[in-house]
Amino acid sequence: MSMYRESEKSLITETNYDALGIEPVPDRHRTSTPLDQFWIWAGANVAPINWVLGAIGIQLGLSLIETLLVIVVGNLLGAALFGAICIMGHRTGVPQMVLSRLAFGRRGAYLPTIMQVLMPMGWVATNTWIVLDLAVAALERIGISGGMELKYVIAVVVMVIQVGIAAWGFNAIKCFERYTMPVILLIMVVMTVLAFTQVNIQWQNSTTEGIGKLSAMSSLMTAIGIGWGISWLVYASDYTRFTQSKLSDGQVFRSTFLGMFLPTVWLAFLGAAIASAGAGSDPAQLIIAVFGTMALPVLLVLLHGPVATNIVVIYSAALATLSLDMRVPRWVVSTVSGMVALFMLYLFLQSGEFVHAFENLMVFFVVWISPWAGITLVDFFLIRRGQVDLKSLYCHHTESACTDVNWRGVFALATGVLAAWLFQVGTIQSLQGPIAMALGGIDLSWLAGFCVGGGIYYLLHRSRQAEVIRSSVMAR
Repeated sequence: MSMYRESEKSLITETNYDALGIEPVPDRHRTSTPLDQFWIWAGANVAPINWVLGAIGIQLGLSLIETLLVIVVGNLLGAALFGAICIMGHRTGVPQMVLSRLAFGRRGAYLPTIMQVLMPMGWVATNTWIVLDLAVAALERIGISGGMELKYVIAVVVMVIQVGIAAWGFNAIKCFERYTMPVILLIMVVMTVLAFTQVNIQWQNSTTEGIGKLSAMSSLMTAIGIGWGISWLVYASDYTRFTQSKLSDGQVFRSTFLGMFLPTVWLAFLGAAIASAGAGSDPAQLIIAVFGTMALPVLLVLLHGPVATNIVVIYSAALATLSLDMRVPRWVVSTVSGMVALFMLYLFLQSGEFVHAFENLMVFFVVWISPWAGITLVDFFLIRRGQVDLKSLYCHHTESACTDVNWRGVFALATGVLAAWLFQVGTIQSLQGPIAMALGGIDLSWLAGFCVGGGIYYLLHRSRQAEVIRSSVMAR
């Protein structure tokens, strides 16, 4: 079933070749190279928030070496899961939330898809808000001041740019990342060298032991280790569906793995290293204070970060909306998403308490991703062996081989979310899982959700297979 009128299909050109929305990308429009994929995901992760998250380990009492160990091991696992999900888009040419119909049913997939529609709007606002103070501080370094009014101007300009790029489509995102990321990485190299030559880094200063150390490591693992990679899984196939058909799974895996792993570990380690000197909890602010001559380049990195991240998020939010069988042009959905995010950003600037409450809400939102990922990977790679009937993903729910609602997938997701909550350490009491608290604050929510969700789905599928075989034998 076509999601767009024939007149809209005629708009497809080499500069806007994703106008088909959520339909499979034709081979002639699959032109993205491994380097394109690397730049897209590297850009999405070269964000100031990773500096701040990297400092969490130091703030929790871990040494810099311990922090680096958790960051590296966690991101090896998280980036590997991300690369595996990316292969799904490469093999099928289909967006991520449409592929969710395989495990949850033609309309059963509405459940995770609605979460994917709502969640990105919050991330866009958060990612933009977090750099405003830093951008103002950088501007003051070069003699430009303006207080709250300047924040509003920066917020509007950034939001217009990122919504415009996302509304234009994949090709605009690809070009933006391709031509800006080499410059940003060069600036980051200079900043890193200066940081390690001007800051008194402490490598082995640990202030926690025993259960406290394990709790700190698990919290860091969830924030910027494997938890960070898992948070990107719901976006993965939206971009690898444009990869060249001739590429191997290994080429797609390596390019997306490295695009996720390298910048995340780099920035998190940089933030942790600076924080280890005991100069404050905000390493990005420290960079601005230390490198006066680098204020303008730092400003470029700060403003590039949310744009490069948010264009990916906004584009995927639009595709998720279309996956709810809404017949709306994608650019309209992207624009509306940006307007909602801008309103939320306005609320952030008005109330610090609202920001705190919203961050807690976002923690609750991401709990569903790890069980969803476990179910999705099990269904695609273990049960279907990567073989997908694309027609069943788009035909009417009464005719789809995916069925209307796959209750096995829905039940596995609900159980996985419950398991994730039981092992979660939240900042508010209602989000603190009893098992995590009993373990002394060790957060294993991502592991519990992934294993329980995927495991139960697999067992339910096997039991269904056994039932079908028994019925067939009895019928004979």
